[in-house]
Amino acid sequence: MYLIRLDDASEHMDISKWNKIEEILDKYSIKPIVGVIPNNEDSGLTSNYDEDDKFWDKVMNWQCKGWDIALHGYNHVTSSPSGGINPIHNRSEFAGLSLDLQSEKIKKGISILNSKGINTKIFFAPSHTYDANTLAALKKESNIRIVSDTIADNIYFENDIFFIPLQSGHAMKLPFKLVTFCYHPNTMGNNDFDELEKFIQLNHREFTCISDIEFKKRKKTIYDKLLNWIYFKMRVIRKKFNI
Repeated sequence: MYLIRLDDASEHMDISKWNKIEEILDKYSIKPIVGVIPNNEDSGLTSNYDEDDKFWDKVMNWQCKGWDIALHGYNHVTSSPSGGINPIHNRSEFAGLSLDLQSEKIKKGISILNSKGINTKIFFAPSHTYDANTLAALKKESNIRIVSDTIADNIYFENDIFFIPLQSGHAMKLPFKLVTFCYHPNTMGNNDFDELEKFIQLNHREFTCISDIEFKKRKKTIYDKLLNWIYFKMRVIRKKFNI
């Protein structure tokens, strides 16, 4: 089964591209996970896109359509050079910070979403990086018990949290029980949209959404651990040899 995750929704985003991907997903009745930045202070976004004064109305509309809104950090600004326990990158808004600082970020982010009438049960961090303090902060300051970001064959339950695997930045056939494709609409090109729609046309019956998933308290298996080890080992090799 496949999930689609959309990153970096905020008051500063490429409206036309977000409209385009929304049109494609609605056409095939696909309900993605959308990562919303509550208080976007990322200059890479705020300086490139005009402020959308209708943004929160759009988020409410997504929620009403059954799209799942995720807390995507707090301000989307790098605070640390740590990769944490999911070291996709050696930078993070969360990993490496104290529990108190991370708790404050989670608390403020949740408060903003709630003030806009937005409910969330999912979290994923900017740069895909988080640590044990992030998970503790989520449990301390929110009802969130689902994290999107890990390498595994399927959803697993660990430390009182469900982890949904994310294995690819574009749609492709992969031999796993549940695959999440992560897209950043702000930076997608025409070919990205075309290839995504072609994949959906051929495989739309295999797409699911959070509300249709039965969350079982499955423990991480040896296979999950092996996939994780291979993935990050290959990242180190590619980086070393510029592959």
